[in-house]
Amino acid sequence: QVHVEESGGGLVQAGCSLKLSCAASGLSFSSNAMGWFRQAPGKEREFVAAINWSGRSTNYADSVRGRFTISRDNAKNTVYLQMNSLKPEDTAIYYCAAKRYGEYPSAVPRSYDYWGQGTQVTVSS
Repeated sequence: QVHVEESGGGLVQAGCSLKLSCAASGLSFSSNAMGWFRQAPGKEREFVAAINWSGRSTNYADSVRGRFTISRDNAKNTVYLQMNSLKPEDTAIYYCAAKRYGEYPSAVPRSYDYWGQGTQVTVSS
């Protein structure tokens, strides 16, 4: 059984940093792409960042490029999202997603097969 679980969310002030973690089990973690998405109240879920199996290929939304960094540790079956220079508009529930097959770091939510429950990130102004 596949399990995906996010951690590391919280309340921070604008300009501060936060690091999210996502632990996955029950799948071939080192073979597949992983992604981060977010959903703010009243808005649709949107792409944040994704990473291929090796970590050598990444993909970012324009809104976070240069501020957020996605990485992974295949030995720990964990993917990370380092978020710097946070803004109030980054406030959302952040979801981690895993592909069953495929290593392309897609920005399309339906490309991913497994999702975590989400972790809340709140950035105050």
